[in-house]
Amino acid sequence: MDVKTAGRTVELFEAFARIRTPLTLSEIARELRAPQSSCFNLIRALEGRGFLYSVGGNKRLYPTRKLFDLADAIASYDPVVPRVEGLLKELRDLTQETVIFGARQGDRVIYLAVVEGLQVIRYISAAGELKPMHCSAIGKALLIGMPLAERLRMIGKLDLNAATGRTLTTMDALVADLAQAEQRGFASTEGENVADVMAVACPVSIEGVSYAIAVAGPIGRMTTRTAELAGLLHAIVKRTE
Repeated sequence: MDVKTAGRTVELFEAFARIRTPLTLSEIARELRAPQSSCFNLIRALEGRGFLYSVGGNKRLYPTRKLFDLADAIASYDPVVPRVEGLLKELRDLTQETVIFGARQGDRVIYLAVVEGLQVIRYISAAGELKPMHCSAIGKALLIGMPLAERLRMIGKLDLNAATGRTLTTMDALVADLAQAEQRGFASTEGENVADVMAVACPVSIEGVSYAIAVAGPIGRMTTRTAELAGLLHAIVKRTE
């Protein structure tokens, strides 16, 4: 399987997750922005392996539970997330806000687990989402968890692109922000990655590997209780190490 085919396979299942209804070949081609001939070959291959089936014998297709069963089996043996999942849910219940567990992947952050907040208006994300290190709370927490020399080397490699009008886009500004974060014991973002969203985050080490935990929600609600949220976050972090 080449890279393009692998990418389209992932995009196909993402399309089904987004649309949540059976699709025809032409609808799949439109969602994947790919030629029908390429989609036809992909569909036949996935049908042959038991990942797709024809609904009611017609031309509309939908995934079987095979992918779910494989994902469930893989998740059952995840070496890290199950260790912290209960604590992430506890932190969500205490704060009522969305809680995120993430790690560094190259020069970006990958969300390994997301527990959505209980508020009607809340920050929504998902495991597997990738974020820039310089403007996400998880990324900043990972950076303050590094020795200073390593942190500076890492920052020097980052593309400090603006995600919003509030993103810190110079090395000096980011270095100063991280120095303040290290001094107070937690990192934060205020509309720097997603407009109107604030997050506070702390680094955590599990068996010598660096991760971070963040609490995220609307700026208006978060700014009034930053100290409280940071305290709850610190308490949970201590219990993970």
